[in-house]
Amino acid sequence: MITLGEIAAVAEASLRGCDAATIITGVAPLNGAGPGQISFLSNPRYRPFLAVTRATAVILSPDDAADCPVPAVVAANPHVAYARVAALFEPPPETRRGIHPTAWVSPAARIAADAWIGPHCTVEAGAVIESDVIVGPQCVIGEQAMVGAGTRLVARVTVCHRVRLGRRVLAHPGVVIGSDGFGLALDRGGRWLKVPQLGSVHIGDDVEIGANTTIDRGALEDTVIEDGVKMDNQIQVAHNVHIGAHSALAGCVGIAGSARIGRHCMLGGGVGVAGHLEITDYVQITGMSLVTKSITEPGAYSSGLAVEPNRLWNKISARLRRLDEAFRRLAVLEKQANRKSKTIILDRKKKTNGHQGNS
Repeated sequence: MITLGEIAAVAEASLRGCDAATIITGVAPLNGAGPGQISFLSNPRYRPFLAVTRATAVILSPDDAADCPVPAVVAANPHVAYARVAALFEPPPETRRGIHPTAWVSPAARIAADAWIGPHCTVEAGAVIESDVIVGPQCVIGEQAMVGAGTRLVARVTVCHRVRLGRRVLAHPGVVIGSDGFGLALDRGGRWLKVPQLGSVHIGDDVEIGANTTIDRGALEDTVIEDGVKMDNQIQVAHNVHIGAHSALAGCVGIAGSARIGRHCMLGGGVGVAGHLEITDYVQITGMSLVTKSITEPGAYSSGLAVEPNRLWNKISARLRRLDEAFRRLAVLEKQANRKSKTIILDRKKKTNGHQGNS
C-alpha cells in the first residue's frame, strides 16, 4: 500500500483536492478503476471516461485537472508519471542466489555469488555472470559470453559465444543473441558458400529485448545495440547493424545487414530497413513502411498505402496496374503538345518577320 503523497513524490507531480495520506492499493484504467485505485489520462480519446471514473485519484495534465471529478495528481507528462507510479505496484522478481541443481555450469565459468542460474540452464566455459544477474529457466550462455550486473534473462534466452550484455538488460523469453548472420557467397555452379561470422554482438546498458527477437552476430565487426534501446517482440536485427542509444523499435521490425539506425529513433511495427544505409538521429518511421534509402534529416517518414474498404481497394489496385500505360500515353501527349507549341511559335515568328519586311 502506497500513499498519494508518496505517489506524488515519485511522479514528480502535485496534488489537487487530495489528502496526501490517502492509501492507494493498485492501478487501473479510467473506465475500470474502483475505490483505492489510481488511474491516468494522457490520450484525449479516453477523456469521456474521466467524468464517470470511480478511481480514488487520477494522474493527468494541468489542462485536464480542472475537469477531474476526483482528487488529481497533476503532472507535466501524465504518461511518464504513470509509468513511474505503476512501477511501484509491479512485484519484483523473486530473489534467488546460487545455481539450480538441474543447471550445468562449466568449472571455467565465473558466476557472481549473488547471481541466480535457474533450472536446466547451460553456462559454457569462460562465461562471466556478474552480480545480481537472474538467468531464468532453460537459458544458454555460450563460451566467453559476458552478462552484465543486474541483467535478467527471463526464460529460454540464448546468449551465444563471445556476446557481451551490458548492465540491467532485460531479455524476454525466446530471445537469441549472437546467432550467425545471413552471410553467403554464390560459388560456381550456383551453390551457396557460407561466410564465417567472426564478429559478435555488443548490447549496452538498460536495453530491453522483446520475446523471440533475434540479433545476429557481425561478419567481422560487432553488431551493436547502444544504451537504452527498447525492442518489441519478434524483431530481426541482421549482422553488423548498429542501433543508436534510446531508440525504440515496435514489433516485427526487420533491419537488414550493416544498416545504421541513429539515436532516439522510433520505428513502428513491421517497418523494414534495407541493408547498408543510414538513418540519422530523431527519425520516426510509421508502421509497415519500407526504408530503401538513407535518411539524413530528422522527422517523420511514411510509405505504403493505408487500408481501404475492399471494393475501393480493388478499384485502386486496377488503376495502379494501368498506371504505367497511362504514364506512357501522357508522355506521348506531352511530346505532341510540345511539337505543336513549337510549331505555333515558329509560325508567329514568321508572320512577325513578314510584317516587318513589308513595312
